[in-house]
This record gives sequence, C-alpha cells and structure tokens, in this order.
Amino acid sequence: MTGRTPYLRIEHVSKSFGDFQALKDISLEIYAGEFVCFLGPSGCGKTTLLRAIAGLDIQSAGTIIQNGVDISALPPSQRDFGIVFQSYALFPNLSVADNVGYGLVGGKLSGAEIHQRVGDLLAMVGLTGQERKYPSQLSGGQQQRVALARALAMSPGLLLLDEPLSALDARVRQHLRAELRQLQRRLEVTTIMVTHDQEEALAIADRIVVMNEGRIEQIGTPIDIYRQPEASFVADFVGQMNFLDVEHQSDNVIRLGDAILEIGAGKFSRSGSATLCIRPEDIQIRGVVPGQANSVPATIELMEFLGSFCRAELRLVCGRRLQADFSINAMRDLSLAPGQELTISLPADRIRLFPAQTNVARHHG
Repeated sequence: MTGRTPYLRIEHVSKSFGDFQALKDISLEIYAGEFVCFLGPSGCGKTTLLRAIAGLDIQSAGTIIQNGVDISALPPSQRDFGIVFQSYALFPNLSVADNVGYGLVGGKLSGAEIHQRVGDLLAMVGLTGQERKYPSQLSGGQQQRVALARALAMSPGLLLLDEPLSALDARVRQHLRAELRQLQRRLEVTTIMVTHDQEEALAIADRIVVMNEGRIEQIGTPIDIYRQPEASFVADFVGQMNFLDVEHQSDNVIRLGDAILEIGAGKFSRSGSATLCIRPEDIQIRGVVPGQANSVPATIELMEFLGSFCRAELRLVCGRRLQADFSINAMRDLSLAPGQELTISLPADRIRLFPAQTNVARHHG
C-alpha cells in the first residue's frame, strides 16, 4: 500500500461511554476498493469503530478523513456511505422494491429512473421477480440481499457491514459471503465489515484488523494474520493453536522439557520463560526419525474424526500435551491409532514465540 493515498484515514480515534473507554487511540488507513474486516471478540470495540466512521456515535477524540474530506463531526446524512446492520432494518410495511428505492425517492432521479435502478440492483443481488413481496415473505438470506441492495442504491463510496451474516445458518452464511465478496470485487466499492467470525474474515477480507479491548492488535492480510501472529492474543483468537511453556535459552534455541528445539533466528529477544505457539496442522509426522532436529517422542491419547482430517491429542514424554491434525492419507498410511507411540517434529519455521502467558484460553500444554 506504500505510495497510495488512503481513501479512509482514522487518526488517533478514541471513544468513551462515561468511565468506559471503548476505543483507545485507534489509527488506521484503508485504501480505495479494499475489503477490510474488523475482527475481534464481543466488546472489543469493532462495532463502536464502525459507528464512529458512520457518524452514528461520534468519537470522543481523533479525526476521520474520507476521500480527503474531514468528516469527523459530520452527521450521518452528510457522509458518503451505505450500511447493512445485523438485523437488516428493513421497513416491514414496504415492498422489496420500495425498500431498495427508499433513499432514491425525492432525489434527482425520475420515477422511471428509480424503477430501472431498483431493477438493476435486485438483479445484481439475485432477487429479480421479488419486487412486490414484503420482508416477512422472504427468507433471512433474501432479506440480507434486500438490505445490501438498499445500501448500494445511492452508489456510496464506502459500504459498512455490521455482522450482516451472523443471523443466518452456517450453509447460507457460507454461500452469501462468497456472493458478497464477488459483488464487492465487481463494484470495487471500499468495504468495511465487522465480524467476530474468524473463518468469515479469513475467507473474505483483503486485510483484517484484529481488535481487543479497544485497541488494534494487528493489521494484515489473512495469510499474515494466520501464519505470523504478532501477539499471543492474535495467535489464540484466529484459528486453532497449541501453547507450550518453554525456556528460551539463546537467540535460536529453546528447551521444552528435556528436548532442545531450534527456532528462527531473531524471533525472540529475551531469555527465560516463554510461550511456544504452533498450529496443529504444522506438526509433522511423515519421515521423522528419532534424534533429528526438533523431533520429540509422543503418544497418541485421543483421536477425533473431523471429515477430511483427524485431530489427535498427543502426550509428549515431558508430560505436556498438544493437538496435531493428521490427514486421512497419513492416518491410513501410518495406521495411526490411540495408544500409538511416534516421533513428531515441530518445524523451526512454524514456531512462534511470545512472552510467557498465564491466561491463554485455548489448548495449552
């Protein structure tokens, strides 16, 4: 993004509700045509930040600049955005066509032009022929499409989505997120979506803004966020992760029980207690022999069949436990089963090291 002018610039934005500080000095740049997801647990500040951008909850401090214009104190009606809420907020007494065209009435377009625009929008979201129906006659997925078409009716420069898929069942949600991404790419409209669903963010975003307790923990592409978490919170919140207490002995050497493991040089600057993070799918079992670098003896205690792979609970010789994901092919070829002893490898380039943690919520050995 270096050298490009941001379409949306958020500078040192904070927001307080009484004594509670919901946003703490947030700075962020978003570029034209990007699809950005605000990701984090409930109460992390992601919806508050979205509402500040929309002018629905003016920030307590800081500046918001959209397309070169300072919109920090402007009311929502003077900002260039369309928004889709979690509840869709459709007018129950208006038809689909009237809901979509609501913001166009009284503007510069004639009745015929509004009719054409509404028809084009409904075709775009796959609802041609539904014009005369009312929201109560539509499925949740269809209501979401109507809300999206309404948000796009005024051709906004910025599309804001506040968990628009969370009320739908898993299969419909997965289908609609793909449709939403394709539509966003086709229109090239700058889009921000709030979600607490890590899978949704990883699948749909150009960049993810991971938030926690009113602050930004990390900004990056889905691959960067998943493969190179910069904080233990990000490692814990996005995807499955093993956490193991280790001793950091030198620049690229750690001790796990009696085992000495290598890590990438320069990954950790302090000695002493640390937390090793490694994803279950990064644990290797094929071609691993005792004594090779980063190999550790282990015993399979439990196995959980999850369709395309099995998740195994392993007990290391030092007594620590961790999860490993084994492909169905590996299960068959190596005849893996509970009680089996094997040697696993923790590849140095897949290990992340963070300061020692005592409050990590996920699988911790």
